[in-house]
Amino acid sequence: MARKRKRYVLLLLTVVLALALAVPGCKKEQSDLAKVRLNEVTHSVFYSPLYVAVNLGFFAEEGLDLDFTTGQGADHVMTALLSGQADIGFMGPEASIYVYNQGQADYVINFAQLTQRDGSFLVAREPMPDFTWEDVRGKSIIGGRPGGVPLMTLEYVLKKQGLIPGKDVEVLTHIQFALMGGAFTGGEGDFVTLFEPVATTLELAGEGYVVASVGADSGEIPYTAFSATKSYIEKNPDIIQAFTNAIYRGQVWVAEHTPEEIAEVIQPSFPDSDLETLTLVAARYKEIDAWRTDPIFKQEAFELLQDVMELAGELETRAPFAKLVTNEFAEKAIAGNE
Repeated sequence: MARKRKRYVLLLLTVVLALALAVPGCKKEQSDLAKVRLNEVTHSVFYSPLYVAVNLGFFAEEGLDLDFTTGQGADHVMTALLSGQADIGFMGPEASIYVYNQGQADYVINFAQLTQRDGSFLVAREPMPDFTWEDVRGKSIIGGRPGGVPLMTLEYVLKKQGLIPGKDVEVLTHIQFALMGGAFTGGEGDFVTLFEPVATTLELAGEGYVVASVGADSGEIPYTAFSATKSYIEKNPDIIQAFTNAIYRGQVWVAEHTPEEIAEVIQPSFPDSDLETLTLVAARYKEIDAWRTDPIFKQEAFELLQDVMELAGELETRAPFAKLVTNEFAEKAIAGNE
C-alpha cells in the first residue's frame, strides 16, 4: 500500500507540475497577440464582415487582439486617431480628405475598404408600398451630421431625383447620429435615415416603416474604410497587413454565406437583437450589394466620393488619391488567400 501511495503521490505531483507549466504557456500564447485599438464610427450590422472576422477568430489567427471603441461619428473617430487614442479608425473616407486639406503633416491613409454603398434606409411613419422619392417633397427628413457621408449621400440622391434640399424638402441636420431614431419616434421629422438594426427594430415595433434604400439609389460609393495615420502604418506594416488579411477573410466568408448564417455568426456582437431581426437586416444588405468582396479601394470610387462632397458644398480642393489611399496591404491579402 505504501508503494502504491507513493506512486500515486508522484503521479499527482507530475500532473500538478504539468498543469503549472501549461498555464504560463497559455498566457504566453495570449500575450503574443498584438493589441490593436480600433475605433468604429458606429456599431451596425452594415459592418458584418468585420464582426464575422472577429467572431470566427480571424483576427486572433492573424495574431491580433482588437480593443473596440465606438466613436459615434467620423469626427470623433478621427480625433481619436490624431490624438493617439486609437490605432486604426473605421469611418467614412471623407474625414481623411478634410484632415489632409487642413495641412495635417501626419495625415490619415485609407488601407482597406469594407462597404461600397450607403448603409442607411429611409424610414417613414406609415407604410408606403408605392414610395417614390417625389413623396418627400414638402416634407422633412432627419438626415445626419453636416459634412458626413450619410448626409451628403442623402442629398446626392435627392438632387438626382430633382429635389433641392432646403427648398423642395427640409433636411434636418441638428440631431446627433446616435439620437436620430429616438428623435423620430419622439415625433420629429416626417422621415428619417437610419442604419441597421435600428431601422428594422423600429419597423418590427410598428414605430416606422422602411420605404427606400439610400444606397440602392446612390450607386457605388466608398462609404466606409479602415485607416490609420501615416506614421502608424510606417511603423507597424505587419499589424496593418494582419488586420487587412482578417478583414478580407471576413469579406469572403460573408460573400459565400446566407443571411441566416451571417446572422448566427454576428449575433454575439448584437446581443440585443434576435436572429430574426439580424437575418432580415443581413438580407437587406445582401440585396443592395452593400459589402465589398475584397478590401481594394478603387480610385474611381475615391473620385466619386469627392464629386458627392463637392456637390454638397463641403469640398473646395480635391485631395490626391495616391496620398490618401494605399492598396498595398489589400493586394497582399488577396494574393495570400489564393
